[in-house]
Amino acid sequence: MRVPSSAALAARTLVLFGLGGCATLTGNTEQMVLVQTIQDNRELTGAGCILSNDVGKWFVTTPGRITIRKSQEPLKVDCRKHGSPAIATDDHIDPKLNGSVWGNVILTLGVGYFVDRNTGAGFDYPSILTIVMQDPARLAPPAPVAVKPPPAAVPETVVQPKVAPSPLPNPVVY
Repeated sequence: MRVPSSAALAARTLVLFGLGGCATLTGNTEQMVLVQTIQDNRELTGAGCILSNDVGKWFVTTPGRITIRKSQEPLKVDCRKHGSPAIATDDHIDPKLNGSVWGNVILTLGVGYFVDRNTGAGFDYPSILTIVMQDPARLAPPAPVAVKPPPAAVPETVVQPKVAPSPLPNPVVY
């Protein structure tokens, strides 16, 4: 039986440690988040929210917990409450790099970073999403758009043709 050399053992150990830093192997591509809504500094319950990113779409009623797929793309949130004018749309929650990515960059010389980036395992969204709901009627109305008045109508003038004065007849001498 052949015994591996110390160089071969060191190489295998380095590969195992390198893979150990990979967020795809040590982390998770899913994350549980708590979604809550507030309006006028008070909790608003019963709002329906749609959370979406480039890998999926999820529905939750607030306050509620939901498991979403992680991604390097922002999480878009659209919340509405039935019977209430309160809405919150187009909130973008940016993901943050998690600690697994930095271990991955160091141990795998950056190769595993690309795997983690594509699977989303190297990113985390905040664990608590607090969405501020607003009544669109209470928001300041948009500034009026300046409209140019139509050009003032120029009154039509009647142009009288100029007639040359007729020559006076020759004076009659008596």
